[in-house]
Amino acid sequence: MRKRRQTEVFSLSFLDCICCGFGAVILFYMIISAQSGVERIRKTEDLASQVRLLEEQVLEGTKNLVVLRNALTRATSETVSASSRATRLIEQLQKERDQGSIYDDTTIARREHIEKLKADIRSLEESTRRLEAASKDAGPPGDAVKIAKGGADRRYITGLRMRGRHILVLVDASASMLDEDIVNVIRLRNTSDESRRAAAKWRRGVRTVGWLAAQIPAASKFQVYRFDTKPVPLLADTAGKWLSGGEQAPIDRVLEEMDKVVPQNGTSLVNAFGAIRQLSPAPDQVILITDGLPTQGATPPAIRRYIDARGRLRLFDDAVKALPPRTQIDVVLLPMRGDNPAAHAFWRLARNAGGAYIMPSKDWP
Repeated sequence: MRKRRQTEVFSLSFLDCICCGFGAVILFYMIISAQSGVERIRKTEDLASQVRLLEEQVLEGTKNLVVLRNALTRATSETVSASSRATRLIEQLQKERDQGSIYDDTTIARREHIEKLKADIRSLEESTRRLEAASKDAGPPGDAVKIAKGGADRRYITGLRMRGRHILVLVDASASMLDEDIVNVIRLRNTSDESRRAAAKWRRGVRTVGWLAAQIPAASKFQVYRFDTKPVPLLADTAGKWLSGGEQAPIDRVLEEMDKVVPQNGTSLVNAFGAIRQLSPAPDQVILITDGLPTQGATPPAIRRYIDARGRLRLFDDAVKALPPRTQIDVVLLPMRGDNPAAHAFWRLARNAGGAYIMPSKDWP
């Protein structure tokens, strides 16, 4: 029996196939692995670009956050400032309301007082008419004991009489004596000395001093002080001294110096009344020539600012309190336009001090 041929399972052909198949698997794996690496690199680059974009956005956001914080700080500061201004405005509005109510009350009182004064005037006019009807002889025209320099004709006013033994004339020489209107005062205040001396209202004050000088009794003593922020005698070498009313020479000197005065500065009435205490013996008649309420007290304000009517009335009251007791005050008022409280204040001063109060017309004297 013939022996069968043995068959080899792992033959060369089989090994070749196995090796080829394994090589194909390895090649396939390498191809897939390479593709995966490329894809991974691409995704990594995409992610890196996104990270950079996010970093730029974060940086931009940080810058914007700083700007917003600065804006918030400014807004907070402006809010605090606005709140402070609003508080001040509310306080100012409340103050103005309070002042308005005070002015309303004052206005009502003044109206009542004016009506009372009108009634008194009507009564006096009626009494005057009765006296004129009953009188058969005209009263004496008056006798000026001397003529002021220039020899001008003088007209007389009932009520203002030079009857003191020692007569002090205080004439306001502040800048407000330049004109009745405050706008014109400001304009004239910046002009030359000659223009200020020639101002119409100031010339009225000069003529008033001349008229009073012509009425001084020969047996009386007199002195003339001008004042703005402080009182100064017209004759510098006669400070604190009395002049003789029976001599023409000192009167002429006073009027000459009066023509040289230049109105300037503010008005201190309390300092003007201080001249009363500088004279010995004290005057028994003081004639005040002025145009309105004072603008400052004994010392100038530390900070220059506008002073309202209430403040000026307070300064006036302080000046009146500083007056020596039993001092007779006659007032000649050349009023400022719009300074309504001044008329009543000086009328009250003259009445309480036992003197005369005059608000003459523009053509006097």
